[in-house]
Amino acid sequence: MRAPVTETPLTLSKVPASPARTLLQEGLLAGTWGAATLTLWCLLLDGVAGHPLSTPHRLGTALFHGADGLLPAAHGAVSLGLVGAFTATHWLLFVLLGALAAGLLALAEQEPNLGFRVLLFFVLATAGLVGGVMLFAEPVLQGFAWPAVLLGHLGAVGAMGGYLWRRHAPLVIYP
Repeated sequence: MRAPVTETPLTLSKVPASPARTLLQEGLLAGTWGAATLTLWCLLLDGVAGHPLSTPHRLGTALFHGADGLLPAAHGAVSLGLVGAFTATHWLLFVLLGALAAGLLALAEQEPNLGFRVLLFFVLATAGLVGGVMLFAEPVLQGFAWPAVLLGHLGAVGAMGGYLWRRHAPLVIYP
């Protein structure tokens, strides 16, 4: 007669993950939330305008072929290769930002005096990125309404921040 098995694969897998692995997973998920939010926003705007995938196509053209490649394309002339390459690059950047945010928040949990500095860093970095895009990518931005771009990025930041806020709920920030 066999003895009953009391350990299942679920009980065996309760080994705590390393802090670096947890931060990497947290950054991956935060970045994915931000990238997905912005991607869905662009899909919605392009769909309402009647030319789906034109935003990632134009941004991919600007990124991989330079601003000289930004000629007004016909509504049906969307390169799925450019759309896929831009979307993958965009997602990777969001994941890297998510990992940076998760790492800085982990540091701020250990030292509450760093919390405000981390918040200030992200505000200034966002302003610097937006300012840099406005200075150096003017031909790209001429085709987009800036309120739509701003709302999309605020939505992405909100999605990433909301996810990280839930993961770091006990975080205390001292000024």
